[in-house]
Amino acid sequence: MKRSRFTEEQIIGILRENEAGATAAELARKHGVSEGTIYAWKAKFGGMSVSEAQRLHALAFHRQQQTQAVVLQRLGPVRMADHPDQRLDLAVERGFTLGGPTVHGALLR
Repeated sequence: MKRSRFTEEQIIGILRENEAGATAAELARKHGVSEGTIYAWKAKFGGMSVSEAQRLHALAFHRQQQTQAVVLQRLGPVRMADHPDQRLDLAVERGFTLGGPTVHGALLR
């Protein structure tokens, strides 16, 4: 997912400007974003305080950590490769191909 140029605090500040009477078009030009972005922010953060946005971010981060833990538990230990050639060998071992079929682990060209 693409990282935002604006923090939640900055977004809430921009939305407060909108609540104070600035139009979405003015804010979009001022901050270098599209009007659609302003409306999307309004849908996500509208009426939220900075502390509520920080709490939402913390909850999302905690949920992501829990999800990763469950996935790692279900997958079991995974051997990581140190060298790109080893990663290719691991991919072939697991049946992944790079754009074509394999025969006994060798890529067909």
